[in-house]
Amino acid sequence: MKSVLLYLMGVFYALAGVMHLLRPDFYLPMMPPYLPWHAELVWLSGAAELGLGLVVLVPALRVLAAWGIILLLIAIFPANVHIALHNVPVFGAKEGAGIGNWIRLPVQGLLIAWAWWYTRPDDPR
Repeated sequence: MKSVLLYLMGVFYALAGVMHLLRPDFYLPMMPPYLPWHAELVWLSGAAELGLGLVVLVPALRVLAAWGIILLLIAIFPANVHIALHNVPVFGAKEGAGIGNWIRLPVQGLLIAWAWWYTRPDDPR
């Protein structure tokens, strides 16, 4: 089960990273106005997601990549707070998702826990 979820996580982040690079217009509205270089930060986060999603599948680098995913999720958390506070429409939507934007916040915690699972040694049982 842990291996299946590892590959699912790797593919999830790699595809999310590709989408950041191919469709930055979907992600630019998420950027809080107080951050500079919106397009560059979207590109950087996409490149990080793509790279970490692939590297987490390499056994020798898995723990380091999992910590990288955790740090990335912490780094993008302010954007998710901005989305929730201002009901920002994302992914090309015409209007914000309302309560769905607030649900993203605890989901971020679940994503961190998922990545953290791969920082721990496997149980030999």
